[in-house]
Parts: sequence; C-alpha cells; structure tokens
Amino acid sequence: MAHDWTIGGAVNDLTKEFTEAGLDTPRLDARILVGAAGNLEPSLLFARADRALSAEEATTVRAFAARRLKHEPVSRILGHREFWGLDFKLNAATLDPRPDTETLVSAALARKAQYPGPRRILDLGTGTGCILLAILSEWPEATGLGIDRAPQAVEGATDNAARLGLTPRAAFREGNWCDGLEERFDLIVSNPPYIALGEAAALSPDVVRFDPHPALFGGEDGLEAYRALIPAAKPRLQEGGLLLLEIGATQAEGVESLLVAAGFAPESRVFDLGGKTRVVTARFG
Repeated sequence: MAHDWTIGGAVNDLTKEFTEAGLDTPRLDARILVGAAGNLEPSLLFARADRALSAEEATTVRAFAARRLKHEPVSRILGHREFWGLDFKLNAATLDPRPDTETLVSAALARKAQYPGPRRILDLGTGTGCILLAILSEWPEATGLGIDRAPQAVEGATDNAARLGLTPRAAFREGNWCDGLEERFDLIVSNPPYIALGEAAALSPDVVRFDPHPALFGGEDGLEAYRALIPAAKPRLQEGGLLLLEIGATQAEGVESLLVAAGFAPESRVFDLGGKTRVVTARFG
C-alpha cells in the first residue's frame, strides 16, 4: 500500500487486494471502509477522490483492510449494520442482521390491520433487537419484550432501543425462550438458530468465523430450537395470537409439522426477495 494515499487511490488499492483475496464485493467493501476512515459517506468518495488521506486516516484504512482480509465482515469492523432503514450496533453475542430477516418484519407488520389498538409483541432470541425494534418503529400502538440467553445481546439490544428512541415501548430480558414468563402476547416472532451442524463447512468464512455459533446452529437437522420454542410459545399467546418464525429455505414442512404437533394451525408461508420460503406463520386458537 502507498504511503501517500488519496481517497481514490486507497479505494483502488483495497479493491485490488480484496479482489485477489476472493472477497465477494471488493469495491463496495473498499468504498465503505475508506469512507468510514475518512468520515465520508461512500456516495461522496468520487467527488473527493483526489483528497489526500491524513496519516491517521491512512493508518485506519490499513487496519480496516487487514481485518477484512481475514474475512471479518465490514459491519463487524465498523460495529454496526443497517436493517429496515435503522442503524443497529453489533457485539460478539449478536448475529449480524441480514436483509432476508426483513421478511419477518414485513410479515409481522402485514398483521397490523388484524390487530388494531395496543398490542404486545414478544421476540424470542432477540440478538440486536432488530426485529422487535423494526416492528415497533412502524407500529406505534405496539409495545414489546425481547428475550435472549446471552447477557451481552440483551445489553446491546437495550442500547439499540435507547439510540432509536424506542425505550419507552421496548424492554429486553435475559432468558431461555419463554422460561419464567407469565404474560400473554398478541404476536410472537423469532429468528432462531436453524443451520444444521453439517452445513457449517459450506458457510462463508465471514459468517462461520464471526457470527456467534449459538445463534447460528440448530443441532444436527437445524430444527432443535424450533422443538424447544414452539411448545413454549403456545401458552404465551393470546387466543387468536400469531407465531411468526424465520426458517431455512428447506425447513417449511419440518417446522409446520412441529407446529401442528404443538396444537398450532399453520397459516401461511412467506417468501423472501430471492423466492425462498423464509417465514412460516401459525395461529393459536
């Protein structure tokens, strides 16, 4: 890497290195990281391409590049990720929110007309809190509770709620699914760990090295978490309440069988933008 860098030169150099390393989006990654180091929006980089980086900025770019070359995701390097148009801080105990999970948010918000007035929402395995907080951001009559077994995730979700101005309507608590809960909810949402252990080798290094494994893997067949949370969720739903679950692309039948066995009535399958089944919904009562 050059000692005297312009913004454009740094973007070009990082793009070349990231391409040679086989990263999926080398130029985009380079633009975001250089922009972050120079405190510039990526959209402004072209207009400022000839601006020299300060020594401090160049050091930061080099440090960012070294981390990305080890497959650390850009969002992990910067410590935050946009989801549903909102900014969420990440930590080591939280999944990196992904666009596919916005399908779960959309499916929940599509039920607003069916549930007028104040409603209570429970988010199981809340992580960053992104699902619950995205829903609450567009459902002002609703309040919610997020549960996660990782204390650091609960701390991060609580911080995200405060940063987004949603603390008055969102609370987060450490726990194992519904253990210890007495309250009933109108909707329960969850993006549980659903990757089968045998699929680990096929995952991107960005995922398997940096996302927390307890939030990724759902046992030998990927359904372990559903076996625990589905029967636990039933007594926590109001009569007529809805359970919305994110699933893997081939898991709809398996999850729906578990729902039927627990006394739920499967309602619908929801597809993501790639045309894959991403969410199943089921009604209680």
